[in-house]
Amino acid sequence: MALEAQASAILRFGVFEVDVRAGEVHKQGARIKLQERPFHVLTVLLQRPGEVVTREELRSQNWPADTFVDFDNSLNTAINKLREALGDSADNPRFIETLPRRGYRFIAPVTGVDRAAGGTAAGVSAVTPIRGRKIAVTAAVVVLASGIAGGLLWRTRQARHLTEKDTIVLGDFANSTGDAVFDGTLREGLSVELEQSPFLSLVSEEGIRQTLRMMERPPNTRLTPEITREVCQRTSSAAALDGSIALIGTRYNLILKAVNCANGDLLASTEAQASDKSHVLDALGNAASEMRRKLGESLSTLQKYNTPLERATTPSLEALQAFSLGVKNNFPAAIPFFQKAIQLDPNFAIAYDLLGGAYGSIGERALAVENTRKAFELRGRVSEMEKLNIEADYYFGVTGNLIEAQRSYVLGKQIYPREPGFCGGLGVIYMSLGQYESALKEHREVLRLLPPDSVAFRFVAYTYLLLDRVEDAAATAREAREKGLDSALGPTAYLIAFYQDDASEMARQVAAAAGKTGEEDLLLALEADTAAYFGHLGRARELSRQASNSAKRAGKKESSAAYEAMAGLREDLFGNTAKGLDQTRMAMTPSSGRDIYYGFGLASAYAKNAKATQRFVEGFEKGFAEDTDVQFNYLPTLRAKLALMHSNPLQALDDLELAAPYELGLPAGGFYNWPNMYPVYVRGEAYLVAHRGSEAAAEFQKILGHRGIVLNEPISALAHLQLGRAYVLQGDTAKARAAYQDFLALWKHADPDIPILKEAKAEYAKLQ
Repeated sequence: MALEAQASAILRFGVFEVDVRAGEVHKQGARIKLQERPFHVLTVLLQRPGEVVTREELRSQNWPADTFVDFDNSLNTAINKLREALGDSADNPRFIETLPRRGYRFIAPVTGVDRAAGGTAAGVSAVTPIRGRKIAVTAAVVVLASGIAGGLLWRTRQARHLTEKDTIVLGDFANSTGDAVFDGTLREGLSVELEQSPFLSLVSEEGIRQTLRMMERPPNTRLTPEITREVCQRTSSAAALDGSIALIGTRYNLILKAVNCANGDLLASTEAQASDKSHVLDALGNAASEMRRKLGESLSTLQKYNTPLERATTPSLEALQAFSLGVKNNFPAAIPFFQKAIQLDPNFAIAYDLLGGAYGSIGERALAVENTRKAFELRGRVSEMEKLNIEADYYFGVTGNLIEAQRSYVLGKQIYPREPGFCGGLGVIYMSLGQYESALKEHREVLRLLPPDSVAFRFVAYTYLLLDRVEDAAATAREAREKGLDSALGPTAYLIAFYQDDASEMARQVAAAAGKTGEEDLLLALEADTAAYFGHLGRARELSRQASNSAKRAGKKESSAAYEAMAGLREDLFGNTAKGLDQTRMAMTPSSGRDIYYGFGLASAYAKNAKATQRFVEGFEKGFAEDTDVQFNYLPTLRAKLALMHSNPLQALDDLELAAPYELGLPAGGFYNWPNMYPVYVRGEAYLVAHRGSEAAAEFQKILGHRGIVLNEPISALAHLQLGRAYVLQGDTAKARAAYQDFLALWKHADPDIPILKEAKAEYAKLQ
């Protein structure tokens, strides 16, 4: 009993420490207030971390049978007070998870400390019920004595298996061989091997870099075991995984160790040997497979998703090293590293795929297609995850077949539910198809899987905007800003401000991006569109020119051409047809992608150049037979414009039937979505030509009713004018005047020499 009296049960999780005997909770050493009942509930949950504790069990241990209270309300109150004290949330729990109609589960790692034994950590699974404390103390003394006599036997207990909710932080390899070829190479190989697992989940490289920034360390900081463990703790991960390689005689010895990042306990370790350098990757693959098993992965998935490392990547250490350097760099700086990897191993499928993506990022479409197609041809050599990624990249970026790409992403999500790339890919496809609720669901899932990610916040905020949920979009942007994760949000924040008529915030976003290579071009292009939206065409021309030049300086050829193409189309829409056609021709290059060609095709159509428009229709028909956006958005629109040039509105309406299911989608790649809802606009024009005013009005109202999609596009402003023309056909003079007044109010300070403005004023005068 004396021994029992001396012991104190100390339980730790996150930054909290609970003294069970004293009834106290401390946060980073400072005591926090917690009432008796919530404290008792906490101790019960801490005794069974990771297990479901039913409401009835909590009642029996905290509310005696002869206590007459409203138990449900009392327990709910206790849980709410407990969460409030811990800063926890029922919607996004870090500590206490609610299982509806069942009970609660403590989901954070918990460690027990016996101060009578010098504060030695007792391990994640060593939390002992209060009623068994005497047995626990006796056991602790026995273990301590055995450790002194025989070498800390408590550390050899069976490894705690991870769960499907746990994440792992992968550290750098300790290389004592003196051979620099292993630097970075083995970590990359291990990453590829572990990412084959549907069970394990690695913290992303972006997540690691973001955490290092929070630690006030450079993003390229070497991930030593100590730093890896701290990153692991800050990301609420379960394990830190480190490796080492040593040359012993003529043999290479590899060791992998997974430790509990909360207390440093060893969870699992594996070891493998290679007779020479050429067999090191094979040995690494074997060690990684064994580590997957020891951490709890099932034999069935190990057997099904375990492509040998040399086949999944490359048998060349030098090629893998070059590839690893490419992965550590952003596009386009990664290009020479991927090129070198392919030179060293011409069958390196993943390197081709990422090289294709890198070329695509700078507008080198021909090279992007060439490398992505090569990766697709070699996809039989890679792991299942990489195969699905390569197939999706090929269908999305080369053939444009969104339906096939969608199948790859759906299958990938089914096999690898914690891999955010598949959810993100699905989200982008749903945006292209105009299925924004589905897109929002996928992007929110990416944000859940990748909480410290600025781009994920950007997609969520932008999708809210597309749904006209501007308050939710603004709230998402604020949340990102508060967390320091708004670095990618400038363009979306600008568009949110445009929707809210907040000119000062729009100006602030443009100023914030000024001079930032790779960022300012899109803000300048958006500012140009806004100027044109209000009829300031001269200013729009200058801003588009600046945007194009900025994109060229950043190496973004496709973006530069898109800005110029939009500037030309804008001129045509406003009636300056000769100027618009010339400008769009200047934007064309032999390597221009389909979106630029579509811009030129539209410009030709609005310039009433039937021959040029026909050539583009034929080019799309021959060169983009599988492209979903081309076949169901671009081509129907161009065919309809061609039919209108031949005074055949009924044919135009028939051509546009194909576009109806996809007309609200985002056909252009990237965040500069200038061609949105043109099928709707052209259908409205066709109804006007056919003198069907009510149907025409419905189409233009559709544009005005989806402000979050069209935003500051020129057709968003012109829809007011076209709506007025539709009401004139209906003979509704009052509504026609109102629509014309809306347009003229938008353009009250417009450049006076714009042809369509002159037409609008003349038409409005006839209504007086």
